Amino acid sequence: MILFMHELKQNLRTLMIWSLSVGLICYGCILLYKSVEHQLKDMAQLYSNMGEMTKVLGLDKVSLATLDGYFATEIVIMFGLGAGMFAAMMGASSLSKEEEGHTSEFLHTLPFGRLNILIWKYFSLLFMLLIFNGMVVGLEVLGIWQIGLDFSYDLLLSYQLLALLMQVEVVSLAFLFSALSRKKQIGLSFGLVLLLYVMDMMSRIVPDIEFLKYLTPYYFANGADVFSKVAVQPAYLAVAFAVIVISLILGSVYYQRKDLSA
Repeated sequence: MILFMHELKQNLRTLMIWSLSVGLICYGCILLYKSVEHQLKDMAQLYSNMGEMTKVLGLDKVSLATLDGYFATEIVIMFGLGAGMFAAMMGASSLSKEEEGHTSEFLHTLPFGRLNILIWKYFSLLFMLLIFNGMVVGLEVLGIWQIGLDFSYDLLLSYQLLALLMQVEVVSLAFLFSALSRKKQIGLSFGLVLLLYVMDMMSRIVPDIEFLKYLTPYYFANGADVFSKVAVQPAYLAVAFAVIVISLILGSVYYQRKDLSA
């Protein structure tokens, strides 16, 4: 618990900055909808006839003319990338920052085994993801309430739960990178998030690489699918849980055998 609280205090500023930044961007764009509602209704037909690009944006399933459709496409894109990058950054620096900052020797003089250190650091990451999501969703709901239009809150909850699983998968992969490296691999982790996002888009429009949808969490955490009530296949969730478990096992095994630099 001491390590858990230490991690929270150490990352509090970063957590607040990212939560407020992503949350306020989403909040502002939700408020913007009221002023562009009529223009979006005129543009909805245009966007629905853009061929493959329509599929990429999910506009073949939802319409920008509704708040649900606007949220499922515009807001979800900003939230998904912001949340993914936050998860990647936190996971990538969790373990490697000790070696890069030359604090690992002191950390391991404390009465904690390496496995305990891994567990508490990982739990702190999950807790910070919960706080991040809570703050962002709170601002989103505030914006939706302020504009006073019909909205499917039940679908918002479904999306946020899937998005949280997506973030846990990303943070677990980044946590593995952190265990393997002596330096923070934040750039690599950001690149992974962008790659996973592009894999989702490409798998929707290129039949030959459709199998990529099983490898990216952005496929099942897709706003247009959720708000059009497309059922999530259990296989996608099974792969996500498998990636999380395997990442943690590999990271734990390697880190416990690793020669840590002072």
